[in-house]
Amino acid sequence: MKFVKYGSLGIISFIVIAGLGIPLSPSPQSWLEFPVIPGLEDKARNLFFHVPMAWTSVLGFLVSTYFGFRYLRTKEIDYDFKSVSAAGLGFLFCILATVTGALWARFNWGSFWSWDPRQTSIFILLLIYGAYFALRSAIESDEKRASLSAVYSIIGGLTAPFFIFVMPRMMSGLHPGAKEDAGGKGPLFESKMLAPNMRVLFYVSLIGFTLLFVWMLQMRIRTARLEYESSRELSER
Repeated sequence: MKFVKYGSLGIISFIVIAGLGIPLSPSPQSWLEFPVIPGLEDKARNLFFHVPMAWTSVLGFLVSTYFGFRYLRTKEIDYDFKSVSAAGLGFLFCILATVTGALWARFNWGSFWSWDPRQTSIFILLLIYGAYFALRSAIESDEKRASLSAVYSIIGGLTAPFFIFVMPRMMSGLHPGAKEDAGGKGPLFESKMLAPNMRVLFYVSLIGFTLLFVWMLQMRIRTARLEYESSRELSER
């Protein structure tokens, strides 16, 4: 929790300093304007929500993989709580990234869903982790459920970065960052397309979503422990 508190304090301090510093800037108007990204225009504002959500979903899946590996080594049930909690948050942010991406596609491509490689890859990822939770709900034994889930989370976590960051950049598509778009870079990694003030705002948003994930993960782990203890007490009566 200290990391989240200090990180949140850092973001607030940054916002305050930026707010005080803009009037002292030689050209403060340039920091208040929203530059246009070619082909995206004002719809590029989605960048500050959609991309951090996608990043946070991958972070959740990777954290789940790490704790799944720790469970297989130690057989401590607490690592299963941490693994499934991280996977659940990853799944949540993956859904949010899909929804915000579909809304952006509606205004930019004319339809919510076009089976673009980026949309297809995130849909596959949703299916993978939807099956993960279906598997957990089908197993009654705590130890067996934790062991199978740990193996599944390791395999699933290895596919997450590929489906989100690698595969869409290797294929032709409509989404920014496709093979034809600056060699797979897109506006996020192409310095000429993303203005300095937009880049600063993006990274602040990225850090903010990461801290939000850490806080939500800690809350979810505590809830999982309480649910487990309550179920044990009820079964012993």
